[in-house]
Amino acid sequence: MKKLILTLVITLTFVSLARPQIPTSTLIQITKAEDARRYDATLVALMKSPNPLIRERASLAAGRIGDERAIPALAALLEDRKNSGRVWTMAVFALGEIESIKGAEHVIDVIKAESGYINRNHELLSRAFEAAGKIAAANAKDPKAKEIGEVILKGLELEQGTKTQYSDVIRSALTAVLRARPVGGENAVQPLLASTDPYIIADALNTLTRLKAKNSHPEARGLLATHVDPIVRANAARALGAAEDKEAIDVLQRAAVGDDDPRVRVSAIRALGNLKDAKSGVYLVAYGEALLLKAKRERAQRGRPVSLNELLEIATACGRLLPNSNNERVIRFLDEVDKAAGYRSPEVKIALAQVSPKGLFDNYGQFNRDYKLTKFPMDWRIMSALVQGFGELAKLPETDANKALRERAMAETAIWIAAYYRINSLTWAEAQKPANKEFIISQHGMIFRPGHTRYPDVYLPLSDILTAYAAFKPDGLSEILLNHLQLDDVIIRATAAGLIADQPASKENFEALKKAFVRALLNDKNYNDAQLATLEALNKLDKKESAGMLVAALNAPDYLVRKKAFELLADKDLLKDLPGMQTSLDLARTEHRDQVLPYTRTAGTRLGQVLNTDADYRRALSRKNGSVKAVLATEKGTFTIVFNPEEAPLTVDNFIKLARSGYFNGLEVHRVVPNFVMQDGDPRGDGNGGPSWSIRCEINMLPYDRGAVGMALSGKDTGGSQWFVTHSPQPHLDGGYTVFGHVNETDMKVIDNIVRGDKIISVRIVEGIAPRKGAKSSK
Repeated sequence: MKKLILTLVITLTFVSLARPQIPTSTLIQITKAEDARRYDATLVALMKSPNPLIRERASLAAGRIGDERAIPALAALLEDRKNSGRVWTMAVFALGEIESIKGAEHVIDVIKAESGYINRNHELLSRAFEAAGKIAAANAKDPKAKEIGEVILKGLELEQGTKTQYSDVIRSALTAVLRARPVGGENAVQPLLASTDPYIIADALNTLTRLKAKNSHPEARGLLATHVDPIVRANAARALGAAEDKEAIDVLQRAAVGDDDPRVRVSAIRALGNLKDAKSGVYLVAYGEALLLKAKRERAQRGRPVSLNELLEIATACGRLLPNSNNERVIRFLDEVDKAAGYRSPEVKIALAQVSPKGLFDNYGQFNRDYKLTKFPMDWRIMSALVQGFGELAKLPETDANKALRERAMAETAIWIAAYYRINSLTWAEAQKPANKEFIISQHGMIFRPGHTRYPDVYLPLSDILTAYAAFKPDGLSEILLNHLQLDDVIIRATAAGLIADQPASKENFEALKKAFVRALLNDKNYNDAQLATLEALNKLDKKESAGMLVAALNAPDYLVRKKAFELLADKDLLKDLPGMQTSLDLARTEHRDQVLPYTRTAGTRLGQVLNTDADYRRALSRKNGSVKAVLATEKGTFTIVFNPEEAPLTVDNFIKLARSGYFNGLEVHRVVPNFVMQDGDPRGDGNGGPSWSIRCEINMLPYDRGAVGMALSGKDTGGSQWFVTHSPQPHLDGGYTVFGHVNETDMKVIDNIVRGDKIISVRIVEGIAPRKGAKSSK
């Protein structure tokens, strides 16, 4: 018997060794094509390789590149019965990534061929549903999208009718329903609330929530009250809130204050905010007052209290539940939350503006008195939060009673704008003079930090100030916005451009935007926000007149700027009015302007270029899943990210390079949305920062379950340094953002305690040998 076992082991070993692999040189070749977003004859040939692993990997590359010219080759792979299931699965996944309506028929064929059969390929069918949902969402106005939606519903019905159901198929179909939004989708989803699989129930509730379905009330109430799985309970609360189910108020109130899991509590709090029941506001404030006492104890123990996450949710709900109530107890509560949050949370200021505009001004006055007495440290976030509260007053109805409040809020905002003109005109030495320094601190609460030759922090709230001021639609707004197109900070210029696009079209505005784009193109080396915003603004004001500037943008060194120009110039009406435009686009493509070009020093920027060398590709591709980790020390404890370099080699390599340079050390966590994500990696801290380069997405089949680590984006291929960790499963993110790592359940307890403003103290990279498949991994 032992001899037989030994023989089997040896045989299996030789079989494993004989299995075809992808040569490193070929893998580098494919990865280079992805990085350059280059679909060419070489990749076409690799998709026909005799090695199925190469065909599979080349198909993924075609999907990531997103060129619809790859659709025939991918369709051919699906039609070739000699291919393995893995090749078929990757081919259909790639069709979904391309998102072209031209690939719809091939995906539909797969769903029709596989749905409802006992011997169906469930992995292939699951990915076909996913692809169908993506294509329908990207082409919602195309008549074909309706057919896609109908096929998704029929396939879901057939899957439910089979004797052996596959969870992955049903869950993919549910996500496809929320993306495609077919007529009758909520009716097809509701029966799945009776499933015995908690993952299916949770995803069904998520889909009903995003469809704002009104038909799940009794079932969702029961699930919220009794189900053992916290994700099911949280999603049940979300569904009830989206449905605006008034009969759910009692069960939601009990969950909001009494559930053991914070994800359920915050979901119930948000749901109550949707139901507009004033009594719920008072109920939540009572719970919030107890939380404030807990927050004070937590602050004494370990920095920023985790209770703040729930307190800010309660504040937001109060603003929605008790508008214009002037409820003194609620105002006192919001004032206390404001202090607990260090006056830095816009949620509180907005809620105060909604509950009591006068209360907002009283809060502002008390804040100024407290500051004069204590001189506590202040930063730009305090002003940003306050001005967002003032901007909320622009939404007040234009009655006589509100007129004075609106005018006061607009005047306060205008004072800050005027102050920024003064700041912008000062040199650092002038700003240090007592009179100027006192003025800047009194108006802005800025900290003058030694060693700064400029003071970039001073600009960070100005985008919010401009946005708030514009909401009042004051006289002379266009002139103010045009002046802000000339400031140094790229985000301010991008904000001004976006606001100008909402102003009446004028020659002055159009010409100013043209100059702003040229300036941004020549001078912005680290961020492309102003270039992209001014192009969009020009196109919005006058499509035809903007064409010349868009053609010029086709020669920008940054791929993302060229891509934006290609998208705007592809407008059917524009091509009809300017027949020669197609020639310009075709010429740009022959010069590969629709691809990411190699980095050159003459470009003067690293944005939107291929920065990797052969050595970089080889290093990135040599890593195996589980062989490299990042150990992050935070103010709330230490957690570890285990990377997935086999699925996202360049994304992992980018993170490692940044971490080893100390890039993340000391950065504040700038975004926390409880029961969704915590996000970090922004050196500015306002959500707009990055490392002065961009990387391409490496979309893969890893799901966004709890603890998934993904790259934050502002559009495809815009990743850089910002990353996030999911608190709970987020299926709507699957296949849209790069998953490149995971945090285990033990370490997620640290993530759950992180509050906006907590710091990442240090990041340490640990590389070693990947664990054997099937073996338990450790930190």
